[in-house]
Amino acid sequence: MKQNVRYWLAIALLWIVGTSKAQYVYDYKRTGDIYFEAKDYYSAAQYYNKALGTFKIKPEQILPYTVELRGKESGKLKDYEVVIYRLAESYRNYYDFGNAEKYYEQAVGFNNNALFPLARFWYGVSLRANGKYTTALDQFTKFKQEYGKIDEISTRTNLEIACCEFAIAESNRLPAYTISKLSGDINAGGANYAPALLGKDQLLYTSSRPDSADLEKEKKSKKVNPYINNLFVAQGEEGDFHNSQPVSIPEAKGIDQGAATVSADRNTIYLTRWTTKNGVKAAAIYVSSKKGNSWEEPRAMGPNVNVEGFSSMQPFVTADGKYLLFSSNRPGGMGKNDLWYCPLDKGSAGPAKNMGTNINTRDEEQAPFYDTEKKAMIFSTDGRVGLGGLDFFVIDGDFSSWGTPKNMGMPLNSPKDDVYYTAVDNEHPLAAGYISSDRESVCCLEVFTIKKISKTINGLVLDCDGDLPLTGAKVTLLDTIQQRVLQQVTLDETGRYRFEVEPLKHYKIMAEKENYFSKAIYTNTDDLTKVDSLVNPTICLKRYEIGKPIILKDIYYDFDKATLRPQSLVVLDTVVSIMQDNPNIIIEMSAHTDSKGKDAYNMKLSQKRAQSCVDYLISKGISSDRMIAKGYGETRPIAPNTMSDGKDNPDGRQLNRRTEFKVLRVTQLTE
Repeated sequence: MKQNVRYWLAIALLWIVGTSKAQYVYDYKRTGDIYFEAKDYYSAAQYYNKALGTFKIKPEQILPYTVELRGKESGKLKDYEVVIYRLAESYRNYYDFGNAEKYYEQAVGFNNNALFPLARFWYGVSLRANGKYTTALDQFTKFKQEYGKIDEISTRTNLEIACCEFAIAESNRLPAYTISKLSGDINAGGANYAPALLGKDQLLYTSSRPDSADLEKEKKSKKVNPYINNLFVAQGEEGDFHNSQPVSIPEAKGIDQGAATVSADRNTIYLTRWTTKNGVKAAAIYVSSKKGNSWEEPRAMGPNVNVEGFSSMQPFVTADGKYLLFSSNRPGGMGKNDLWYCPLDKGSAGPAKNMGTNINTRDEEQAPFYDTEKKAMIFSTDGRVGLGGLDFFVIDGDFSSWGTPKNMGMPLNSPKDDVYYTAVDNEHPLAAGYISSDRESVCCLEVFTIKKISKTINGLVLDCDGDLPLTGAKVTLLDTIQQRVLQQVTLDETGRYRFEVEPLKHYKIMAEKENYFSKAIYTNTDDLTKVDSLVNPTICLKRYEIGKPIILKDIYYDFDKATLRPQSLVVLDTVVSIMQDNPNIIIEMSAHTDSKGKDAYNMKLSQKRAQSCVDYLISKGISSDRMIAKGYGETRPIAPNTMSDGKDNPDGRQLNRRTEFKVLRVTQLTE
């Protein structure tokens, strides 16, 4: 449940402690307490560490206590316990979870649990933040058993347990992305975060790196805080950016600004301005227009975005310019900071709407990014099951309805905070981008580049008559469970398709074209754990004409009967597949005989044989109202039954003893 202010606060505290006076030097614990109550946790930790050196506590007095020892030095032991616990709290509150874990581990060993009832909970949080999920799970489970209250902490404990279980399971899954820290000078000092594209080969970001002039003033006066957040821009591409410079945009004295987004035409910046007092942030969203090579004075957006007494921050404008998305703790939300959106009309924001419980929780939701083309949003939250801290989630939908958020997994997410996604380009917004994370830092966010690991299946679609590529055919990738369309392509002259997929999944691929029988194949991607690409069997589509019969070869019946032989069923199964893949066609199944025997008998026998075929299709689940059985007897020969000299023609009779089907009509499917 972290606020973004902490990414630069720790650095600012370094400056604060340097300006402190030495009036409390002789009472380190009391000095630490003063800083602790003022929420200056960095300074508090320094003095609590010094205070530890003033206690002469023997190891056997600490864990476990004996009644005799506690009686003799209860005051000193209690002070010692308080220093240990507050030292752990101080480290945790400025996000040094390595040291926090060390001192919480000591605190949970104290017998005086009533004094520190949350020690085990925060010990678990520190372990989880350090990626020690199994040990953290043990601590949360014990805490749940010991803690008798029903409150926010108990609710959070259940979520933390679920997060640890999720993380343990996630460690066995294949990563979907690669991630690496940006090279160059973007991550050179202070907190660096909230990347956004300002222009071609230009990365806009927010940094708390100190201004050189302010550093010089700070050295002289000890009163100037040089660690103010501002907007910077760097030149480069992919994972390498250099020549970072402050953006030429007016600043407000003593106010941080950043966490910005840029309109699609690059002529408008929406940014956050904020101040922080006693660890509490007050933020509002501003807008600035481009004027030549610089930017005009930012103007606060109206009350539809900024509500007096509450914070609005982290704006994002959709690529089509229709919506402004942002995070805010304004009234009407689900909890802390929720995600909201406003319709935009020529830059003017309409009434804000909460994005609802499919997205927002009682905890933090931050930094939205929306892909207009794919209708998917990436955002960060610590209110759902994840790896810990703020995790990236993706959710499908638009501004009228949303699906279910999905955790984006390792390595995109980490045990710490992962926030501020932006795409490398608008053509493939979810395939590559930049994020901010403090996974490699004690205090601060840094900028990373990510790229989706491409796993593909591909194949070829041909015309069955001639085996030529079937240009213009439509190929669809579907989810086999929900039959949901995932991707779709129209084939060019090569007849080839290619889909990005996930390993260890099952997919349905449907190929279709007008006046061709559609065909589906089913594939799994288990082998993509070993390779990056799989080739599917070639699909050939058969052309048909309404009312034109198609002969089914190798359909055999018992002599003088309508009983289908086993080898005939294999052929009829192909008709079953056609009927399943083409649910909108109505067909006629027909049977024919040669001229031997009486006309009436042949007509009756052929009708029975046609009905046998229809009955088999019905047994395979094909609806009877999609089929007609028709026997034609000897009335429609396709070859002579006798030679011209009157002799018998066995080959001709064999051709005439046939089974056919034809498409009678194509219906319109209803949803």
